[in-house]
Amino acid sequence: MKKLIAINGSPRRNWNTAELLNHAVNGARDAGADAEIVHLYALKNFKGCTSCFACKLKTRPHGTCAMKDDLSPVLEKISAADAVIFGSPIYFMNLSAGMLAFLERLLFSNYIYSDEVPTVFPKKMPNAFIYTMNMTPRHFDQFGMSARLGMMEVFAGKILGVAPKILRVYDTVQFKDYSRYESSIFDGDAKLAHREAHFAEDCANAYDIGRTLVTQ
Repeated sequence: MKKLIAINGSPRRNWNTAELLNHAVNGARDAGADAEIVHLYALKNFKGCTSCFACKLKTRPHGTCAMKDDLSPVLEKISAADAVIFGSPIYFMNLSAGMLAFLERLLFSNYIYSDEVPTVFPKKMPNAFIYTMNMTPRHFDQFGMSARLGMMEVFAGKILGVAPKILRVYDTVQFKDYSRYESSIFDGDAKLAHREAHFAEDCANAYDIGRTLVTQ
């Protein structure tokens, strides 16, 4: 039985990103795979790469982060899995801090400074990025987000050996009641209407990604 790990890089465990990942996990399960979500912000103790370079030493096995914290067993799970999904909200035009820290640890430990052996990840692993964001498609293009996020997508594809699938979910709802928060730059009613019109399709696309990753 194949195994899929979905990484939730949002602090919320029951909102946009998590909901999409739940649909992706259901897609994998319906295809006969074992699948689970790891909520990064539920981990009590982890941080990003500390540039110790232990993963590059010739005297120790490559491909293993030497740091020991709550992220260590998650990295081991991914090495044993068959597919992985990275889910993150976009904060200040980038991945969440938790997701960036996680990707630093996963990708850099498997990246080798060698033209002949650029990756020591033990297998080719189908993968995907699912993004949620306040931005509209026009804002996404206006701020050059494809290039901003694309570099991490390139590294993931190179190190995991498979180009990632991408799902971008735009103009997401932050609050259930916009009247309670200072958010005058947004039209809360319009955002809620957008979610009502489009989020079910976004969830269906996430489901298809989960199913495809474990059947390709």
